[in-house]
Formats: sequence, C-alpha cells, structure tokens
Amino acid sequence: MSETPKGLRARLHCALDVGRTGKLSALNMALIVAILLSVLVAVLDTEATIARPMATLFTGLDILFLVLFGVEYLARLWTAPETPRYAHPVWGRLRWMVSPAAIIDLLALAPALIFAGATPAYLFRLFRLLRILRLAKLGRFSRAWTLMAEAVASRRAELLLTLGAACMVMLVSACLLYLIEGESQPDKFGSIPRSLWWAVITMTTIGYGDVFPVTPLGKLVAALTAVAGIGLIAAPTGILAAAFSDAAQRHREAIEAECAQAELASLPPPPEA
Repeated sequence: MSETPKGLRARLHCALDVGRTGKLSALNMALIVAILLSVLVAVLDTEATIARPMATLFTGLDILFLVLFGVEYLARLWTAPETPRYAHPVWGRLRWMVSPAAIIDLLALAPALIFAGATPAYLFRLFRLLRILRLAKLGRFSRAWTLMAEAVASRRAELLLTLGAACMVMLVSACLLYLIEGESQPDKFGSIPRSLWWAVITMTTIGYGDVFPVTPLGKLVAALTAVAGIGLIAAPTGILAAAFSDAAQRHREAIEAECAQAELASLPPPPEA
C-alpha cells in the first residue's frame, strides 16, 4: 500500500528538521552544501576581478539557489503542522511564516527576486549581500543552538550569581586600586570609574597593558584580581557544560519518542480480518 500524504509529510519533516531527528540526513547535507556555496558566491561577487569573468556563472547559480531554497521554503511550509505549536493547517502555517526562521528564509530569498534595473546599483549589491543570511539557516541544522538556550535558561540562577560575584570583585578591585594608585597615576586610577576599566580588562584576562599598577601593593592586588578572574570566568563554563549535557539527554529522549510516533503514524493501517 502506498504511503499516505500525512505519513509522507511526517517523514519529510523529520528529514528537514534536525531538531527533531538529531541526525543529519542526506537532504540536510545537501542543503548545508548549498547554503555554503551560496554564501561563497555572495562573497566572491563583491570582488570585481572575479565577478566580471564569471558573471554568467554567478547569475546561473543565483537562479539555481533561488529555485532550491524556494522549494525548501515551500516544503517547510507544507510540513509545519507536524510541529505541535503549528498544528492547525491554516493558522499554524501562518504562525510559522512569521517565525524568526521563516523570516530569515524570506530575507535570504528576497535579493534574488529583486530586478536589478529597478534599483540603484549600490543598493542592489547591498540587497544581494543579504544572501549571507542563509548562514543563519545552519542553526536549524544543529541542535546546539536549541540545547544551549535550554542550558542557559535552566542555569540562569547560577549564571547570575557568578555574574554578580564577578561584578563585586571588579568593583572591590577598582576601589582598592583607586586608593593605592590614585595619587601616583591620577590619569589612570584617579577615580573609581577610571579604575573600573583596568578591573574589567584584568578580570577578563585580556590585559591590554595600557593601564597597570606601579606600586608593590597595587601589583599584589592586580595579581589577586587576575587569579580571581580566572576562576570566575571558568565557573560559567562548568555550569554550562553540565547544563548542556542534561539538556542533550532530555532532548535525545524526546526525539526518540517523537520519531517513534511519526514512524507509527506513517505505517498503513492493518488489513481488516
């Protein structure tokens, strides 16, 4: 028995949306290659010595990418009701069309739909550079963006605590350097706001070298601030790593259950006895 349209739609949606399947399908890989090639063409097209002799090729590629990404957009629009929040066949698709991912798709397609003769040359080239927005589409081909957002949301209290501790250390360090170095270097440490620049650069371990203490006590405070900065910068890394692992596990379990349901829905009904 042939596959039902609803089953075909579910399978296509799983193939398009890595956020559901967790794996890169052949279709995903083809789309990623096309996105990277379209961005490469957009970049090379800004170099006159390359664009002039290859103008015909670039124009043909533009048309090819327009057709390819247009078909992809229509496929995503057709399969949108497979996502629970877009389940309604009409209103769900309309909601999907105003989602950030769909708007990015339209912005990436728009430059190829603009007729050059109706637009000033410099403005047309500016619009064509919007093709680089296709790189943003790669976000839907990686679960990392979704997992990172979930990780940050689940550990926001710990991250805010770490941020608060870092701000407190920076303020204390700036106050100490203002008291210690203010008289010897008034242009650099003559006020707490001026000292805060040094504290921020030292805490983040950048150390431009444009502002530094010269007294022994000031150097001691600077050393302690730098060591504290290493710990406070490393703390969010550990917090996010643990949260990312937890989010990945939850997402993996949800994907397995959801794709199992999609596979069952795509199967033909059993023959009647």
